[in-house]
Amino acid sequence: MTSNCLIEPQPRYRGHIFTAGPVGWPGIRHIDNGDFAIVAQAAAALLGFAEDAPEETVTIGFGRDTALGVADKVIDAVEAGTIRHFFLVGGCDGAAPGRNYYTDFAEHAPQDTVVLTFGCGKYRFNRHDFGTIDGLPRLLDMGQCNDAYSALVVATKLAEAFGVGVNELPLSLIVSWFEQKAAAVLLTLLALGVRNVRLGRTLPAFLTPALVNVLVEKFGVLPITDAKADIEASLARAA
Repeated sequence: MTSNCLIEPQPRYRGHIFTAGPVGWPGIRHIDNGDFAIVAQAAAALLGFAEDAPEETVTIGFGRDTALGVADKVIDAVEAGTIRHFFLVGGCDGAAPGRNYYTDFAEHAPQDTVVLTFGCGKYRFNRHDFGTIDGLPRLLDMGQCNDAYSALVVATKLAEAFGVGVNELPLSLIVSWFEQKAAAVLLTLLALGVRNVRLGRTLPAFLTPALVNVLVEKFGVLPITDAKADIEASLARAA
């Protein structure tokens, strides 16, 4: 583990986890000299898989340069009505029950919509076959949490191309909260004037009822509810 996403490991996993860099946990082996030989040795000592699973591929790499490289096709598809809406479903994931909401949301998104994603929340659904629209993948993986910047650049450029503001785009943001980076992403969105962000699975503990009211009244932040209901509400708002 090399990021700040580490949470307390269950006892049965402790022998299979190593940390490096600024990350650490009591009782977990830490690599502080850049020598990962111990990790390779631990992997080689395992029995491996009893049989090979069918080969699967996951398409990635839709950062801002790649996404904007097909902006003309996206604009044509929106104007032709073959792409009705975009859902940005991303953020930090956690282990608490109920986070299958994001899987349900992505998999129930209508076939004429595109799902943009980033952050570890995408691993709940990025192996699903979403198909294509006019040759464009319906699932565009834009990277990790820190790549939220790319998503904002793409949204801004598309808004400029359509001659509207970001809030007028056929775009809904479904942000998965878990830790500090997600809070930073949310604050960035609010600072840029982006409204009607749906936030969940549970709201951050530091959000008092008074703060929640401010976010709802001044920024239109909405807590997530049921995946299908939120999809319908998002599409109705954009209609």
